[in-house]
Amino acid sequence: MRCLLFLVCGVLCVRAAEFDLLIKGGRVVDGTGNPAFFADVGVKNGKIVALGKLSGTGEREVDAKGKVVCPGFIDVHTHAEEVDELPRAENFVRMGVTTIVLGNCGSSVLDVGAFFKRLEATNISVNVATLVGHGSVRSKIMGGSFMRPPTEDELARMRKLVEQGMKDGAVGLSTGLIYLPGTFAKTEEIIELAKVASQFDGVYASHMRSEGEEIYDALNEVFRIAREARIRAEISHIKLSGKQNWGQPDKVLEAIERARAEGLDITHDQYTYTASSTGISQLVPEHAREGGKFKERLGDPAQKQKIVAEMKEKLRRGKRDDYSYVMIAEYKADRSLNGLNVVEAARRKRGSDSVDEQIELILEMQANGGASGVFHGINEDDLRVFLKHPNTMFASDSGIRQWKQGVPHPRGYGNNARVLARYVRELGVLRLEDAVRRMTSLPASVFRLGDRGVVREGAWADLVVFHPAPPLPHR
Repeated sequence: MRCLLFLVCGVLCVRAAEFDLLIKGGRVVDGTGNPAFFADVGVKNGKIVALGKLSGTGEREVDAKGKVVCPGFIDVHTHAEEVDELPRAENFVRMGVTTIVLGNCGSSVLDVGAFFKRLEATNISVNVATLVGHGSVRSKIMGGSFMRPPTEDELARMRKLVEQGMKDGAVGLSTGLIYLPGTFAKTEEIIELAKVASQFDGVYASHMRSEGEEIYDALNEVFRIAREARIRAEISHIKLSGKQNWGQPDKVLEAIERARAEGLDITHDQYTYTASSTGISQLVPEHAREGGKFKERLGDPAQKQKIVAEMKEKLRRGKRDDYSYVMIAEYKADRSLNGLNVVEAARRKRGSDSVDEQIELILEMQANGGASGVFHGINEDDLRVFLKHPNTMFASDSGIRQWKQGVPHPRGYGNNARVLARYVRELGVLRLEDAVRRMTSLPASVFRLGDRGVVREGAWADLVVFHPAPPLPHR
């Protein structure tokens, strides 16, 4: 321990440092959206105990002059379930994220209590919260039979799983309604499970059924679930996908504001890039992948012909000529294709870049274990409209990344930094204080993360210190 030595009445005395950590002279952006102010921040036993012009000393002291001090960023939409195996979560920490919410898009651990015990026994670098994933619950109870509603007994058991997860500390329920098995779930089923989460003041976070042509029907389903389950609702990674759907962000936000005016508590999160990322499987019709019988269906000429026809029709509806908008991020069966778009990969792998050969490659990848992809299909102007809305949080939609593994979406490394560098500093789309609020106190409030997301006395000392100016060029 660092101590100060001084003499009183000729007697040698030892005085311990007042703080475990003292951050001095920084410009504090406290997370509330209020104007920044200059202050020292004193931390003891993991909490902020003093804020202002402090005369004490710290065991560790940080000179923050010329820098911003703010709450640690809270990423409410991650897929970092492997945090127990990769506890450093370095890609999150390096962009200022100190709290991550797992269990999004309907996929989560089911034994929340056991998961948290494993984390408590592990030296993890971030705080962790999780949702209960509807898709994981449905898979556990209904097995491989998804193209039907649950029986009364199955629904009762699904309720029990959600209830136990909430009792063990989950912060809500999530759905992924473009993914198996969630895509086959009726709204009534989701309402019944959301009612359980609501009893524990949980939130309902949804990857909606559509972010394109049918987005208004998808929004209405979210509103209905929020209304009938009496639950707060979070729209995951809000966007308008596909060129044919661009230019409607104001209309989407108006629909959400009408729902809020009716008394519903609706918020949304966003990643700040014009490309999404998910499995290449999403290019293949759901019915072809249901029940684990994809290879069997592919081996039937009639069924394969139907699959191919549907894929071509989906391209046509999206006003696309090919799959050049899809980049292969990680294909374990043949990593030489990583970083190529599907057109380039078909040319390399199959000797032709015709649409037929592109589809053959996609089906081959799916049959060989699948692949992750980056999908270019979002308009920058639309993104900025969503970004300006005061209820938009910024979340990466990323898992934990290992350096130089695959060619992943950059959001897993730079989402929060991009908000601050591009949309605050360079373009002036947001005030610094508002951008920080959307990454700190707003998500803490929506997901009920007590005493986090703010710089104030008594709050947990999840803190970020960063330089607001661009780095100097190397000489």
